[in-house]
Amino acid sequence: MRNRIRLYLVLAVCLFLPLQSAWGWNSIGHMAVAYVAYQHLTAKQKARASALLKLNPDYKLWLSYLPKKTSASKKKMYVFMMAATWPDEIKASNSGYTSDHDTVPDSPEATSNVGYTDMFMHTYWHYIDVPFSTDGTPLPPIPSVNAQTQIAALRQDIASDEADDVKSFDLAWLLHLVGDVHQPLHCTSRISAADPKGDAGGNFVKIDTSAKELHAFWDNLLGSGSTKNYATASTAAQALAAADPTAAADLKESDWVQESFALAQSKVYVDPPIGPGNGPYAIASAPNYSSDSVAVAQQQIALAGARLAGVLNAELK
Repeated sequence: MRNRIRLYLVLAVCLFLPLQSAWGWNSIGHMAVAYVAYQHLTAKQKARASALLKLNPDYKLWLSYLPKKTSASKKKMYVFMMAATWPDEIKASNSGYTSDHDTVPDSPEATSNVGYTDMFMHTYWHYIDVPFSTDGTPLPPIPSVNAQTQIAALRQDIASDEADDVKSFDLAWLLHLVGDVHQPLHCTSRISAADPKGDAGGNFVKIDTSAKELHAFWDNLLGSGSTKNYATASTAAQALAAADPTAAADLKESDWVQESFALAQSKVYVDPPIGPGNGPYAIASAPNYSSDSVAVAQQQIALAGARLAGVLNAELK
């Protein structure tokens, strides 16, 4: 009964609260991924991550969100969670970072790893547009710089002897991107005659909820909130069922992307209610679509957290 009530509350949030821009899981989802991961980290890796994240330019801001009486152990956990939102926070218009308008720049900056002196938003690091089409429209190539390539690079970097300020940057990005590629719509773009270049992972597909488009609906399936709502994310994460151990042990980022790509086709672009074009489509009244979507999101967030912990325990030097 408690699980059923919890599910209804999540659905109410998804359908009736204002939802933010489509940035992967929203802050609640990303912090939930990090919470799950933190529970599986070794004591040594928790200490290492804590030391590195103190070098993030937003570290003092994160601490300001915490009550003064927060214990030292809780501070470390909450900072770890909040750090997972940082790559989205720098996309704000007043962040001081340079926007690349979702286009991979034809320059060395696209994949450079110089740490916090890098002032590019790198929006194209957040997704990989694996294309598919149901009407025979030719498929475009996958951009050469994407979430999968960057996760692979970041994993190699955190296992290296690079300087701590750079490794801190890598860790914050890795916390975020592992979550991103477990959001099905961050691993695909539906190609059609109406959208020959793709629907941007459902961003162009209009729906009848307050989310307004399909990607935002999926981003917010665990709830809506900002980095300040770390306690909400913690509560949501504690309610998740543990990830399947066999699936959690798969630490290949290419497998994660293919899983999300398959889920996008089988669980997201479901007709009905999601038809072949850009809508608008009626999700709010569609039998089981919302509840099925929440179940997928919960599964993916738990799985992302378990896999993130596996990567950090094995590779973070």
